[in-house]
Amino acid sequence: MPAFPKPTFDYSYNVQSEIKALRHWRDTKPGRAIPRKAADRLLLVTWNLANLGVQQRRDDDYRLIAEMLSWFDIAALQEVNENLAGLRNLMKFMPTRFSALFSDSAGNNERMVYLYDRKKVKLLELVGEIAVPPSAHQDIKLPGITQPFTGFDRNPYLAAFKAGSFTVLLVNVHLYFGKESEAASIERRCLETYAVARWADLNVKSKHAYATDIIALGDFNLPKADPADPVYRALTRRGLQLPPHSTEVGSAIASDSHYDQVAFFPSQTKQEFTGQCGVFDFDGAVFKTLWETRTPAQFRAYVRYYLSDHRPLWAEFRI
Repeated sequence: MPAFPKPTFDYSYNVQSEIKALRHWRDTKPGRAIPRKAADRLLLVTWNLANLGVQQRRDDDYRLIAEMLSWFDIAALQEVNENLAGLRNLMKFMPTRFSALFSDSAGNNERMVYLYDRKKVKLLELVGEIAVPPSAHQDIKLPGITQPFTGFDRNPYLAAFKAGSFTVLLVNVHLYFGKESEAASIERRCLETYAVARWADLNVKSKHAYATDIIALGDFNLPKADPADPVYRALTRRGLQLPPHSTEVGSAIASDSHYDQVAFFPSQTKQEFTGQCGVFDFDGAVFKTLWETRTPAQFRAYVRYYLSDHRPLWAEFRI
């Protein structure tokens, strides 16, 4: 989990002014309107927080991240390092009603994390990881891919929650990336993606299903949410669907790729989903004078180091 290069230039900002700018962007920018919290709604967000615990974020950086996360009832986070200092610092600035739940570290020394509002959400008894037994590896196969599935680099992290009458099993993923231009990397990414989709399909159909509302979310490293994309096809092959977003932007800041997604089975979760879902491009709101005085590359380097190179993706559900 190598850190991004630390910016070589200094830039000071007023955190309260930046929080005000974030809220204004959220409330007024077309397509960015994140609903306010409501007693009969659940706001869910997923966010890859670029090397949290490795990069040297400052208190004000944590305050900005915590401000955005506090708008939601449950947050699924990726790229949290085994060194929990970053998560501990973030929690200092979250509202005290929030608790954290995290996995052990795996590939790239990464953990996956849930933050949840205890006043709104109850953590249920099911917490674990998706682990495909070796005897089932042969069943993880896709047309045109000859390499075998050998397991996840980072096992997806699942937890069951209840809010109101809505019991949901969340599956937090950060799937394999490898090299963008290497066919073997894309194939492995597709196999990991299909393994998640297959697991979700088998579980939702099982007579012993703990919950039939299953939402897989996180960083799928999905280049483009398009049927022509092989990772997209692998994710949707067993019936999972990706809701349309209110925004045109992707979740990856540098490339606008659609890496981060929220996926569920419409047959199970359609009545709970309100139709509200979108990417929040915080980078359009923060550090205005930095954008005006530096190059776009320098701006992005600063944002990805102190905040993240991914944007949060959110969705709303009835409870």
